[in-house]
Amino acid sequence: MTPLALSMIIFAYLLGSISSAVLICRLLRLPDPRTQGSHNPGATNVLRIGGKKAAAAVLLCDMLKGTIPVWGGYFLQIDSWLLGLVAISACLGHMYPLFFHFKGGKGVATALGALAPIGLDLTGLVILTWLTIATLFRYSSLAAIVTVLLAPFYTWLIKPQYTLPVAMLCCLIVLRHHQNIRRLFEGTEPKVGEKKRA
Repeated sequence: MTPLALSMIIFAYLLGSISSAVLICRLLRLPDPRTQGSHNPGATNVLRIGGKKAAAAVLLCDMLKGTIPVWGGYFLQIDSWLLGLVAISACLGHMYPLFFHFKGGKGVATALGALAPIGLDLTGLVILTWLTIATLFRYSSLAAIVTVLLAPFYTWLIKPQYTLPVAMLCCLIVLRHHQNIRRLFEGTEPKVGEKKRA
């Protein structure tokens, strides 16, 4: 591993560690998303407690946390598998943020942002899949899980050299959703726009 690649991996983790949800909620004087709703500092929970504009701002910032380091690594011609590590580091920063006591979100938006530099066609397929599942079933977590399970297949069709790192990233996202998966089976998972059940 080159010093440049290692620097990009560290930068990705540090950038991912900036919690957009917490900072935007503080800026807008909203409740801390880590103590309200699903207790998850992500766009879906901010939608529940702060509305669409706040959620959209969080979504954009979380995506940029993945796009900026991966695009930088892509521009610097880092190998595809190392680029995958950069993406994973950004998501790990979001999930376990150094600056916020290692209590972060699920990493879906950051992962989507990390996929964006691979191509607009891949990004479009991922977004379309998420929107379709979310619209049909109204479960944000289910939409995320189905999307990340299909993302490696989409990548293989479009740019197969990135299939392995994308698959690694998607496995990380699925593991982070283990509680959501349990609640989906139990029928207690809150739907989009719905407060979490006690």
